[in-house]
Amino acid sequence: MRVAIVIPAYNHGTRIAAVIAAARPLGLPIFVVDDASTDETAAVLAAQEEITVLRHPVNQGKGAALLTGFAAAASTCDWALTIDADGQHDPADGQALLAVARQGGRVLVVGKREGMSGGHVPWTSRFGRGFSNFWVWVSGGPWIADSQSGFRLYPLPETLTLGVAARRYQFEVEVLVRARRRGIATIEAPVSVVYQPRGVRVSHFRPWRDFFRNSTTFCRLICSRLFRLRR
Repeated sequence: MRVAIVIPAYNHGTRIAAVIAAARPLGLPIFVVDDASTDETAAVLAAQEEITVLRHPVNQGKGAALLTGFAAAASTCDWALTIDADGQHDPADGQALLAVARQGGRVLVVGKREGMSGGHVPWTSRFGRGFSNFWVWVSGGPWIADSQSGFRLYPLPETLTLGVAARRYQFEVEVLVRARRRGIATIEAPVSVVYQPRGVRVSHFRPWRDFFRNSTTFCRLICSRLFRLRR
């Protein structure tokens, strides 16, 4: 397996160096996509050695950052292990995702976050996961336990040809639906999760705004599914 680590980052200057340091023991090439950060992220990344840094001149969203990283990694690798830049994931858990892919072929592996009932986990994350799981399934995607996890192993170049339209957080739910329509199975592997206390945690999730964007994405996917069924 030729695997690259892809880390999308936006104003994660206080966390990104530790995430990169924790990912290095995996021994994989690291691609970090700075989605036009306005804090110290660019300076922190400039001080890092032996990584590839890609930068968007204007903010385009997490999905767009992932696609930029995938396109760059695809020239030398056929898998992309994605890790969030907020320190929520333990990169060592990536071994569990890789083990699933070694057994399951060309699949999309999602890290199912354990411990989501912890004290620092916001209610929006717990509610959002259940909401997303249901509507991914209604849209024709797989029934899985953690459709919002950003800790994943994507098969390249298959993912780049799925035609996912969403470019922000909604990319991660739409890609599940598109993958199933293409015959790519989704398999989950348990991973740990760390939520820092409120005020320390770096999050760009906005409940009402992102709820609206999620609803729009699911409406589009459900309509396209009904159209496909009619045909």
